[in-house]
Amino acid sequence: MHEFYMRQALLLAREAAGAGEVPVGCVIVRGGEIVGRGRNRREEKQSALSHAETEAIREANAALGSWRLEECTLYVTLEPCPMCAGAILNARIPRVYYGARDTAMGACGGVLNLFMEDFPNTPALVGGILEEECRRVLTDFFAALRGPR
Repeated sequence: MHEFYMRQALLLAREAAGAGEVPVGCVIVRGGEIVGRGRNRREEKQSALSHAETEAIREANAALGSWRLEECTLYVTLEPCPMCAGAILNARIPRVYYGARDTAMGACGGVLNLFMEDFPNTPALVGGILEEECRRVLTDFFAALRGPR
């Protein structure tokens, strides 16, 4: 089940790569149904706020008619950054699954773990879902940017 949803997030990550964006994808699930999808759109929108998680949260909020996503699960191909971890906390998402760890900007253990702080609603966190595939999408993208050596 978790791998199915992470594969859906990977499709979005690949779509982002095809658009010249850092390949991160995210889906939000409630009751077995994907209610929010997002991918990085920072270049397209020229907005630092257009990360995969925030795009998916925005779509899920609209689909469900609520800012509270208390019955949802978030799947993302890369460990959330501090901004996205904050958005997850504020949306009250109770479960987060991510693929690859982010040792540069990760806020769920890669650099620090905001979900271990004393916030009123902290999600359960599981990393490493399809980790190698999630990491490969990123490394292939950045290798292509650098070009042949």
